[in-house]
Amino acid sequence: MTTTDGFSGALAILGLAVVTVVTRGFFLFPEREVKIPDWLQRGLKVAPLAALAAVVVPEVIMTHGALIATWQDARLPAVIAASLYYLWRPGVLGPLLAGLAVFLPLRWWWGW
Repeated sequence: MTTTDGFSGALAILGLAVVTVVTRGFFLFPEREVKIPDWLQRGLKVAPLAALAAVVVPEVIMTHGALIATWQDARLPAVIAASLYYLWRPGVLGPLLAGLAVFLPLRWWWGW
């Protein structure tokens, strides 16, 4: 590694730090409160759920870029178990453990 590599790496880290501070602090800079429209506030409430669904759903229903072709995939019963547990008792840890309790035996012992 040469000194120019170290300088460019440090410059990149400094640039990323500046961008992070500016974007995260953007709403702290104004002297008065920024009014957000009601429709945007409603949309921001569901944004985390939409982002989670956009990441999780393709992981559950696809393998190697194609839809799964069989019902004998450990992910499907695990999702059903986690969903049923969530309907019974909403939370994060319970559905996660219920899904894993179904997924792991199916994957390890039956090879799904």
